[in-house]
Amino acid sequence: MDCASCASTIRTAMERLPGLSDIRISIATERLDMVVDERQADLAGIVGRIEKLGYKARPIARDAPAGPFVAAPSWWRTAKGRIAGAAGLLLAAAALGEQLVPALGEPLYVAATLVAAAPIARRAFQAARAGAPFTIQMLMSIAVLGALLIGAAQEAAVVVFLFCVGEVLEGVAAERARAGIRALAALVPETALLDEDGGPREIAAAQLRIGQRVLVRPGDRVPADGTVVAGRSGVDESPITGESVPVAKEPGSEVFAGSINREAALRVEVRSAASDTTIARIVRLVEESQEAKAPTERVIDRFSRFYMPAIVGLAVLVALVPPLVVGDWSLWTYRALALLLIGCPCALVISVPAAVASSLSAAARQGLLVKGGAVMETLSEIDTIVFDKTGTLTRGVPAVTDVVALEGGASELLARVAGLEGQSSHPLAQAIAHHAASLGLAPLEARHVEAVPGQGMAGEVAGEPVFVGAPRFAAERATLGDPVAQRIAAIEAEGKTVVVVLRGARLSGLIALRDEPRADAASGIAALTAMGIRTVMMTGDNARAGAAIAEALGIEARSQMVPEQKAQAVKALSVGGKVAMVGDGINDAPALASAHVGIAMGGGTHVALEAADAALLRDRVGDVARLLRLSRATMANIRQNIAIALGLKAVFLATTLAGLTGLWIAILADTGGTVLVTLNALRLLGHFRGRRQREPDGVDPAHGPATA
Repeated sequence: MDCASCASTIRTAMERLPGLSDIRISIATERLDMVVDERQADLAGIVGRIEKLGYKARPIARDAPAGPFVAAPSWWRTAKGRIAGAAGLLLAAAALGEQLVPALGEPLYVAATLVAAAPIARRAFQAARAGAPFTIQMLMSIAVLGALLIGAAQEAAVVVFLFCVGEVLEGVAAERARAGIRALAALVPETALLDEDGGPREIAAAQLRIGQRVLVRPGDRVPADGTVVAGRSGVDESPITGESVPVAKEPGSEVFAGSINREAALRVEVRSAASDTTIARIVRLVEESQEAKAPTERVIDRFSRFYMPAIVGLAVLVALVPPLVVGDWSLWTYRALALLLIGCPCALVISVPAAVASSLSAAARQGLLVKGGAVMETLSEIDTIVFDKTGTLTRGVPAVTDVVALEGGASELLARVAGLEGQSSHPLAQAIAHHAASLGLAPLEARHVEAVPGQGMAGEVAGEPVFVGAPRFAAERATLGDPVAQRIAAIEAEGKTVVVVLRGARLSGLIALRDEPRADAASGIAALTAMGIRTVMMTGDNARAGAAIAEALGIEARSQMVPEQKAQAVKALSVGGKVAMVGDGINDAPALASAHVGIAMGGGTHVALEAADAALLRDRVGDVARLLRLSRATMANIRQNIAIALGLKAVFLATTLAGLTGLWIAILADTGGTVLVTLNALRLLGHFRGRRQREPDGVDPAHGPATA
């Protein structure tokens, strides 16, 4: 499939077959998915109908990896390439024959036209039988036949040749767009070294099962997503996340299939099947996202359904009405035929999906995943971005900075709290438990532990009820007193989060923690501000802690917010504007869902791929601005494509009706416009290359220097 009209023809043909529903076609991957009622339809009949339209079809397994894995042959080996070559040779022979024997010129041009146009007419006839009469092949066949009937055989031959060349160029451009997805899918090696007692054994990577261990030597690509169980090395993850500096891996670290081991041997335990690796998910997402049409694309699709019949009707009027008034049937028939070719909407229909496909592929190779053209278009209109704080603007790894025991000693306080917090997965709870363990303190046994939503943890430790939570919630359970309140205020003024520990109704102590901003957070916020984007940070922390972080980053802060309040605030900001929410994809699910676009960051690769409308695999604040720049560039490219498509048609429509241009110019306006639009869209594949040196994202200590 080379353009949107191919997909439209196939879809129309499938819709007329009984027993088929939920028909989806991806031009980028040349894949057709549908639900088949086997009582009414059969696979052989489906394949046969597709092949009658001039395409080759082969069934693929339900769990087959996504992506165009089979590269198209060189253009001169394709059916369209051979037809174009034959048309060129026949046209040259006719031109030479006309010079040698002038009387043979007309018959030779007719022969050249018929031989080259026969395959096109056959495809047009099959498409019409399948219920798609308004195809470029049908318009082409009518135009060529009409040209022969009015004695314009030479022009008919030239038009057929140019049409064939245009189809070849469309195929080359479409294959180039698919190459990006294919290259991504090809990152996973075909073989793996299975680590067994008798030594490593080479097997197909697709045969790996969860729980098996593989040996990854220096220089090898990791064959599957997994966890390092032995060895330490630097791994190049740039093929997956765009991260330019190797990331240090040690036992317990996760690795991606397709990443490259650079330094020392690693033993990795497989945790994902071949069809479920991060690479496979990215490829599948890029494929599926192209089915989610942008609003502009949907408008153009609706327009084209009425546009094609209207053009045919206009051509009929041009062929009939003027001759009845001024005569000269041959002249006006010729102009009507040229109008048919100019009117084909191929370039207009492909203008949006070509740009969207290129931008989605470019983004995916940079670790920026966007679920469809609709999301990309909405991103270009965003005027406010809301950030969660913990794990998004900050590193998400808080550490204990102060322990204030108000009764007993600090060690006793930590041991008591660690028994309670050790049973929680909350980052602050884990930080306290880790701090106690690092001091060699054994946590006291805790019973009847429960999380108090949005407030803290409660339970029974050493026979006493214990509550650990934020000061404002602790104040509802006990009297803090002015000295303690002042102490809390002083600590919070330093940008720290204070946890209050209560034993029954008694105040037992305070624990302070701090989560440092990401290294690129300030520059990432500054980049958004420079783009005219309003930035807001929402956090459950106290106002002083939130203000301290916000001041350092140059962002507006809203503090002491539980998840439900964040969602309500996002909805309020959405009134009169377009809002994106950036969060970890788990705790901020309500707010992500409330925004026009939810962007997942910091929630883990698999969660990030599924939790929101877009995902940032590198966990960088700077990538938000990069994603918005790409969305704006995509919409600018789409506007350019629409202008090219409509502009060419408007110009040549006027010149054709005025008699200034003929059939061969008309076909150039159609196929040439399609090629121009596709090539312009392909420029988006290099969007990030031109910005790499100009837009540093800062340096993250966990990842090294960043590149944009």
